[in-house]
Amino acid sequence: MLENLLEITVFFNNVESLLRLNYITVVIYLVVALLLSLVIINFSFLLVIQNPETEKLSSYECGFEPYEDARHQFDVKFYLIAILFVVFDVETMFLLPWSICLVKLNSLGFWSMIDFVFELGIGFIYVWYVGGLCWKKV
Repeated sequence: MLENLLEITVFFNNVESLLRLNYITVVIYLVVALLLSLVIINFSFLLVIQNPETEKLSSYECGFEPYEDARHQFDVKFYLIAILFVVFDVETMFLLPWSICLVKLNSLGFWSMIDFVFELGIGFIYVWYVGGLCWKKV
């Protein structure tokens, strides 16, 4: 019984020293990162000239002044352009990995991506046709 207890104690001591050895660099890194971030935040607050301006403190939403009536119609063109940017940006995100591993793809992967690009091309032509990219009203 005493031998088993001694073996368990030795095992836990070995595990504890192993954990200390492996994770001490991570703990040091986290402490340094925390201290550095606190120093940077405090210095950026203390060293800046605190001179707020009314224009800087006002809220700015969607390219128009928010001081009008709440029932006033506003142009949703900003949202439309943002959504279109996201859609065509996703296309770019899919094209880069596809082009990198094009040699390793089978025919299903190749033609699936060709179909994806074709459908996005049709979507782009449709958006262009209906005037979704024109900023001025026609």
